[in-house]
Amino acid sequence: MNQRFILPPFAFILLARMEEIRIQIKRVRMSREPLALPAYMTEGSAGMDLSADLDQDLLLAPLERTLIPTGIAVALPWGFEAQIRPRSGLALKEGIALINSPGTIDSDYRGEIQIIAINLGNKPVLIRRGQRVAQMVVQRVCRAQWQEVGELPPTVRLDGGFGHTDESSKVKG
Repeated sequence: MNQRFILPPFAFILLARMEEIRIQIKRVRMSREPLALPAYMTEGSAGMDLSADLDQDLLLAPLERTLIPTGIAVALPWGFEAQIRPRSGLALKEGIALINSPGTIDSDYRGEIQIIAINLGNKPVLIRRGQRVAQMVVQRVCRAQWQEVGELPPTVRLDGGFGHTDESSKVKG
Protein backbone atom coordinates (compact mmCIF):
# COMPACT_ATOMS: atom_id res chain seq x y z
CA MET A 1 0.00 0.00 0.00
CA ASN A 2 1.39 3.41 -0.96
CA GLN A 3 0.94 5.80 1.96
CA ARG A 4 2.13 9.37 1.97
CA PHE A 5 3.26 11.03 5.14
CA ILE A 6 1.78 14.53 5.43
CA LEU A 7 3.13 16.96 8.00
CA PRO A 8 0.70 19.25 9.81
CA PRO A 9 1.15 22.98 8.91
CA PHE A 10 2.83 23.90 12.22
CA ALA A 11 5.55 21.27 11.67
CA PHE A 12 7.17 23.40 8.97
CA ILE A 13 7.66 26.16 11.53
CA LEU A 14 9.43 23.70 13.81
CA LEU A 15 11.62 22.40 10.98
CA ALA A 16 12.60 25.87 9.75
CA ARG A 17 13.97 27.36 12.98
CA MET A 18 16.13 30.41 12.57
CA GLU A 19 19.83 30.13 13.25
CA GLU A 20 20.76 31.44 16.69
CA ILE A 21 24.12 32.75 17.84
CA ARG A 22 25.29 33.77 21.29
CA ILE A 23 26.37 37.42 21.59
CA GLN A 24 27.98 38.98 24.64
CA ILE A 25 26.33 42.22 25.79
CA LYS A 26 27.42 44.74 28.41
CA ARG A 27 25.56 47.59 30.08
CA VAL A 28 27.81 50.65 29.83
CA ARG A 29 26.09 52.59 32.65
CA MET A 30 24.66 51.26 35.87
CA SER A 31 21.22 52.52 36.78
CA ARG A 32 18.77 52.04 39.62
CA GLU A 33 16.23 50.99 37.01
CA PRO A 34 18.08 49.10 34.24
CA LEU A 35 16.46 49.10 30.82
CA ALA A 36 15.42 45.88 29.13
CA LEU A 37 18.05 44.34 26.89
CA PRO A 38 17.33 44.40 23.14
CA ALA A 39 14.55 41.94 22.39
CA TYR A 40 12.54 40.51 19.50
CA MET A 41 8.95 41.71 19.90
CA THR A 42 7.35 38.85 17.92
CA GLU A 43 8.36 35.31 16.93
CA GLY A 44 8.95 36.38 13.33
CA SER A 45 10.79 39.66 14.04
CA ALA A 46 14.08 40.13 12.19
CA GLY A 47 15.17 43.02 14.40
CA MET A 48 15.51 43.54 18.14
CA ASP A 49 14.23 46.83 19.50
CA LEU A 50 16.79 49.20 21.04
CA SER A 51 15.77 51.58 23.81
CA ALA A 52 16.90 55.13 24.57
CA ASP A 53 19.13 55.20 27.66
CA LEU A 54 18.62 58.84 28.60
CA ASP A 55 19.12 60.65 31.92
CA GLN A 56 16.32 63.05 31.00
CA ASP A 57 13.72 63.46 28.27
CA LEU A 58 15.02 64.73 24.94
CA LEU A 59 13.02 67.14 22.77
CA LEU A 60 14.03 66.77 19.11
CA ALA A 61 13.02 69.79 17.01
CA PRO A 62 12.08 69.47 13.32
CA LEU A 63 15.19 68.81 11.18
CA GLU A 64 17.33 68.51 14.32
CA ARG A 65 19.60 65.49 14.63
CA THR A 66 21.03 63.98 17.77
CA LEU A 67 22.91 61.00 19.15
CA ILE A 68 20.69 58.77 21.30
CA PRO A 69 22.59 56.39 23.61
CA THR A 70 21.31 52.85 24.12
CA GLY A 71 23.40 52.03 27.19
CA ILE A 72 24.76 48.79 25.71
CA ALA A 73 27.87 47.52 23.97
CA VAL A 74 28.16 44.14 22.25
CA ALA A 75 30.85 41.69 21.17
CA LEU A 76 29.66 40.35 17.83
CA PRO A 77 31.34 37.16 16.61
CA TRP A 78 33.79 37.47 13.70
CA GLY A 79 31.84 37.24 10.44
CA PHE A 80 28.77 39.08 11.75
CA GLU A 81 27.57 42.67 11.85
CA ALA A 82 24.64 44.41 13.50
CA GLN A 83 22.58 46.73 11.31
CA ILE A 84 20.81 49.59 13.07
CA ARG A 85 17.57 50.51 11.35
CA PRO A 86 14.64 52.86 11.99
CA ARG A 87 11.46 51.63 13.61
CA SER A 88 8.67 51.95 11.05
CA GLY A 89 6.03 53.11 13.52
CA LEU A 90 8.24 55.89 14.87
CA ALA A 91 9.07 56.95 11.31
CA LEU A 92 5.42 57.02 10.22
CA LYS A 93 3.87 58.57 13.32
CA GLU A 94 6.62 60.98 14.40
CA GLY A 95 8.91 61.44 11.38
CA ILE A 96 11.95 60.02 13.19
CA ALA A 97 14.58 58.59 10.83
CA LEU A 98 18.18 57.45 11.17
CA ILE A 99 20.64 59.49 9.16
CA ASN A 100 23.06 56.64 8.41
CA SER A 101 20.46 53.97 7.82
CA PRO A 102 21.31 51.24 8.14
CA GLY A 103 24.09 51.95 10.58
CA THR A 104 26.69 49.21 10.91
CA ILE A 105 28.16 47.81 14.12
CA ASP A 106 31.31 45.91 13.17
CA SER A 107 32.46 42.76 14.95
CA ASP A 108 35.52 44.55 16.36
CA TYR A 109 33.63 47.58 17.78
CA ARG A 110 33.21 47.49 21.55
CA GLY A 111 31.83 50.96 22.28
CA GLU A 112 28.30 51.96 23.18
CA ILE A 113 25.72 51.57 20.43
CA GLN A 114 24.26 55.00 19.75
CA ILE A 115 21.54 56.02 17.32
CA ILE A 116 21.98 59.02 14.97
CA ALA A 117 18.37 60.20 14.79
CA ILE A 118 16.75 63.08 12.90
CA ASN A 119 13.26 64.51 13.17
CA LEU A 120 11.93 64.82 9.62
CA GLY A 121 8.47 65.75 10.89
CA ASN A 122 7.04 69.23 11.30
CA LYS A 123 6.59 69.10 15.10
CA PRO A 124 9.07 68.57 17.96
CA VAL A 125 9.24 64.95 19.15
CA LEU A 126 9.79 63.95 22.77
CA ILE A 127 12.10 60.96 23.29
CA ARG A 128 11.84 59.38 26.75
CA ARG A 129 14.08 57.02 28.69
CA GLY A 130 13.26 53.42 27.76
CA GLN A 131 11.45 54.36 24.54
CA ARG A 132 12.14 51.96 21.68
CA VAL A 133 13.97 54.14 19.15
CA ALA A 134 15.54 51.78 16.61
CA GLN A 135 15.98 48.13 15.76
CA MET A 136 19.07 45.99 15.44
CA VAL A 137 19.37 43.15 12.91
CA VAL A 138 22.30 40.74 13.23
CA GLN A 139 23.61 39.52 9.85
CA ARG A 140 26.39 37.36 8.48
CA VAL A 141 28.92 39.19 6.33
CA CYS A 142 31.50 38.07 3.83
CA ARG A 143 34.75 39.76 2.82
CA ALA A 144 35.34 40.72 -0.81
CA GLN A 145 38.59 40.14 -2.66
CA TRP A 146 38.97 42.37 -5.69
CA GLN A 147 39.99 40.90 -9.01
CA GLU A 148 40.85 43.77 -11.32
CA VAL A 149 39.96 43.10 -14.97
CA GLY A 150 40.01 45.07 -18.22
CA GLU A 151 36.36 44.30 -19.03
CA LEU A 152 33.39 43.07 -17.02
CA PRO A 153 31.20 40.24 -18.33
CA PRO A 154 28.22 41.65 -20.27
CA THR A 155 24.59 41.49 -19.13
CA VAL A 156 21.32 42.54 -20.76
CA ARG A 157 21.19 45.58 -18.48
CA LEU A 158 24.83 46.66 -19.00
CA ASP A 159 25.28 50.07 -17.31
CA GLY A 160 21.59 51.07 -17.19
CA GLY A 161 20.61 52.49 -13.82
CA PHE A 162 18.78 55.30 -12.04
CA GLY A 163 15.33 54.52 -13.43
CA HIS A 164 16.62 52.49 -16.37
CA THR A 165 14.11 49.67 -15.87
CA ASP A 166 11.24 52.19 -15.70
CA GLU A 167 12.14 53.44 -19.18
CA SER A 168 12.80 50.03 -20.77
CA SER A 169 9.49 48.60 -19.58
CA LYS A 170 7.40 51.28 -21.33
CA VAL A 171 5.45 50.15 -24.37
CA LYS A 172 6.92 51.69 -27.47
CA GLY A 173 4.38 52.81 -30.00
